Amino acid sequence: MGATVRVSRSTAISRKPQPEGGQAPVVQRIRIRYAKRGPLRFTSHRDFARAFERAVKRAGVPIAFSQGFTPHPKISYASAAPTGTASEAEYLEIGLQRVVEPDWVRGALDASLSPGLDVLDAVEAAGESLADRIDASRWRLELPGLSLADVSDAVTKFRDSSEVLVERQTKQGRRTFDTRAAVASIEVIDSGPAASGASEGPCAILDVVVRQVTPSVRPDDVLAGLRVVADLEPPVPPRATRLAQGRLTAQGAIADPLEADRDGAVVGER
Repeated sequence: MGATVRVSRSTAISRKPQPEGGQAPVVQRIRIRYAKRGPLRFTSHRDFARAFERAVKRAGVPIAFSQGFTPHPKISYASAAPTGTASEAEYLEIGLQRVVEPDWVRGALDASLSPGLDVLDAVEAAGESLADRIDASRWRLELPGLSLADVSDAVTKFRDSSEVLVERQTKQGRRTFDTRAAVASIEVIDSGPAASGASEGPCAILDVVVRQVTPSVRPDDVLAGLRVVADLEPPVPPRATRLAQGRLTAQGAIADPLEADRDGAVVGER
């Protein structure tokens, strides 16, 4: 009868297959601005992340990967817009294994994504992180069925309030928070047909600048605040579009975080 071979637990663990080492290092970082338009505004952040990873692969972008048993592509996102809102100013950063032209990355990824998920700009990253360059967003809120007169009084009451408390379900449970403190400015800028073509008839349009706070204040929270102070209730669902995000300047403009990698120009003014 053959001898029994005993293998110690420590030996068995040491023989467990190890991940392949030597993942190519990140040699270049590219920052990207993209848009969510039309029906694709209903794409969740998780769904977009999956679509973007597939687009990176189809486009042949030389993405870098993390180390370990389950390497992940080096992609980081900044302040994703809530599901259901459109945006002209979403940002992410990718790490690459070799140096390429940012404009080639922009074109290749744009061609690989569905229309409505549109890559607008790409620059080589330099300096501080994207997160450090974003502290506010500018939103356009279309309120179909409401006229300028309907909304102006509510906006005045909101601006004149020291605080406007609303409730919302969050991951930490139901929270009450002050929407007024987060709103840097709110104005009625127009009244007429919705630019999105969402409806006929009057449509009041708000320009709102919201500071990045915790918990985050979203466009629907601002509308909830208008309902609290003035019982304002749009007869049909409103449409929210993020126009810009970045640092809020003393003049009320938003500094595009990608411009800091170029000339430091200020964009996002009305």
